[in-house]
Amino acid sequence: MTVRSTAGTPDLSSKDPNWWRQAVIYQVYPRSFADADGDGLGDLRGVTQRLTHLAALGVDALWLSPFYPSELADGGYDVDDYRGVDPRLGTLDDFDAMAAEAHRLGLKVIVDLVPNHTSHRHAWFREALDAGPGSAARDRYVFRDGRGTHGELPPTDWQSVFGGSAWKRVPDGQWYLHLFAPQQPDLNWENEQVRADFRTTLRFWCDRGVDGFRVDVAHALVKDLTEPLRDLGAPELSGEAALTEFAPGTHPFYDRDDVHEVYRDWRKILDSYTPPRTAVAEAWVPGARRVLYARPDELGQAFNFEYLQTGWDAAELREVITGSLADARAAGASATWVLSNHDVVRHATRLVLPPGTDTDAWLLSGGHAPAVDAAAGLRRARAATLLMLALPGSAYLYQGEELGLPEVADLPTEVLQDPIWEQTGHVRKGRDGCRVPLPWTTDGPSYGFGAGAAWLPQPPDFASYAVQAQDGVAGSTLELYRTALRLRRKLLDGEALTWSDDVPAGVLRFDRSDGWRCVTNLSVRPVDLPAGEVLLSSAPLEDGRLGPDTTAWLGL
Repeated sequence: MTVRSTAGTPDLSSKDPNWWRQAVIYQVYPRSFADADGDGLGDLRGVTQRLTHLAALGVDALWLSPFYPSELADGGYDVDDYRGVDPRLGTLDDFDAMAAEAHRLGLKVIVDLVPNHTSHRHAWFREALDAGPGSAARDRYVFRDGRGTHGELPPTDWQSVFGGSAWKRVPDGQWYLHLFAPQQPDLNWENEQVRADFRTTLRFWCDRGVDGFRVDVAHALVKDLTEPLRDLGAPELSGEAALTEFAPGTHPFYDRDDVHEVYRDWRKILDSYTPPRTAVAEAWVPGARRVLYARPDELGQAFNFEYLQTGWDAAELREVITGSLADARAAGASATWVLSNHDVVRHATRLVLPPGTDTDAWLLSGGHAPAVDAAAGLRRARAATLLMLALPGSAYLYQGEELGLPEVADLPTEVLQDPIWEQTGHVRKGRDGCRVPLPWTTDGPSYGFGAGAAWLPQPPDFASYAVQAQDGVAGSTLELYRTALRLRRKLLDGEALTWSDDVPAGVLRFDRSDGWRCVTNLSVRPVDLPAGEVLLSSAPLEDGRLGPDTTAWLGL
């Protein structure tokens, strides 16, 4: 692995007002990042203590998943108070200290915002339960009378993302909507109090120096609440995958055209700060619809989930990359790329599962049906990472991928925390396998995560993935990420690429306008490299040739 010097490269994240267009953002899942007080749960002081790891890695920003007061019914995405900190994770002073240290290190801070639903412990929802049917307090949420002789049936056939009906009945007989867990009642975005309160929340965090927001379930805020509410006719039409069955913008509760009024309103607030605050939408919608959220007068960026969902196939990847770049240009945004996050099987494992694998069934098997070749998965993940980091736009990294962490598929069912497990009647194991706390050291009760055991058990082989085991070790995945990010900062300029068509089957090759080239071999045999100095490769070359499941960057 040959590397060209990157000494003296500019700090784009702090000096470029458009830093976000080509940034590398690192997702911190606070409960699983670092535990400073030894209670087994990650916290804000733990994040602060480990920020030097992110600075050394070379990322531009950290995105902090929810740290707000929460029952943790859905990993913190059930929010009790949007302008507070969960006492188990720290205080507002701890948040301020963390943000100050991040900024001192040249890191931007992005926080998660969860506007589709609150926690059922939120003051508004408690007030709604006490106030009763027809009250102004209930109008902040989506309450309806049930169907049937005595209102004993849900108002519609809408289904929850986590399984089962999307409606829950309360003691006085009414039902409330929850597109996710029952502990997460959906807000009514037709209510002006809801809109005003989130404006206040945006200003609250912007005033504390937050640099941007990741907007959870950005496509679901606005619903068609016209009476009578529409049945969908089939449970599967409640899922995001069913959007193609509806005319664009007409699904009863996903990706409705009216949702964009919310984000145009937010953009006025974000642009009132100097520099303007950034935002990125989590919108599980088709690409042509997704880029609407990324328009300059709305959030500015949207996660590209088509890329994450694409298999390890050269033709498919090229098609998705080409389409994503075109969509981003049309919207006036920059493209985004992501391989892993807190909701999906880690890509060091996912990329070697056979095409068409039912990941729910695979997780239920404890990761044994089919068995996974961990070494092959890591090799493919490293190649996928270099490919992603060579693309124009922003790259979002998920904590632990820089260590090559695999999915922990064999968690005992008695330790599972994800509500999906119970809500689906033990049919889907859920997302805990990608949320297992990070290993920092090669020994200790939680491999340096904290002084005691972690809230989810770590497998023994996590010791070999620990930061301590890889730090300074040539060829390690951690050092590959560090080198790639240093080199990317020097090389990346412009937001275009040019594909090469004269390549062997199974090979992707493109040139960047700034004088370098990326080659990825997704085939089963080594291929010759084009002319150019090898700057970095995800695996050693094989007699000067690029081996299978390998990416190389070349200077022209």
